[in-house]
Amino acid sequence: MRLDRDVWVFDLDNTLYPARDLYDEIGERMTAYISRTLAVPAAEALEVRERYFHEYGATIVGLVRHHRVDAHDFLRDVHTADHSVLTPDPELGPLIARLPGRRLIHTNGGGGHAERVLERLGLAGLFEAVFDIEAAELTPKPQRQSYERLAARFGFSPRRAVLIEDTLRNLEPAHEMGFMTALIGAVHPAPRPPYVDHWAHELKDFLRLALGDETR
Repeated sequence: MRLDRDVWVFDLDNTLYPARDLYDEIGERMTAYISRTLAVPAAEALEVRERYFHEYGATIVGLVRHHRVDAHDFLRDVHTADHSVLTPDPELGPLIARLPGRRLIHTNGGGGHAERVLERLGLAGLFEAVFDIEAAELTPKPQRQSYERLAARFGFSPRRAVLIEDTLRNLEPAHEMGFMTALIGAVHPAPRPPYVDHWAHELKDFLRLALGDETR
């Protein structure tokens, strides 16, 4: 089965690569930044970080809204992590390169994080652009407006696009707009929600299906 779509929208972290090691450092940097800026103990900073993430989809949105934190400074600081922990997958790039049409990154990260990840993974030349939370004007997934801004910026109809994500809640609003959706992850949602069109254990499995290679 080859998917009849020509705009491929990829999430970044835990979709293009396993982010655990890098996420640990970024998370620690977030907690430290919040602790310094709000002058609160680390335990309270961690609680703030997690609460804003779950409430707004991205911690920085709550920090800006409630504490007037400088978003660009926060995103630059917390993403100044050691990207050398990432290891390129030699099979992934050729699969992505075969996808017909346009390829975009849509991430709630910022501060140059996506660009550094793509460079480290050897994938930088395969994507037309990165649309991060700063480009989305601090409107993170899963807010519908984030997807609307993405489609408007790059001039495509969601009905021509596939959204490839590891986060279940980010798929529903996109599916309502007409995106085909693919959930990437080790756990198969059971029962599968109607807004998940495809599920794959890892990205390469889905790409092979999308390219019609699933029997190889």
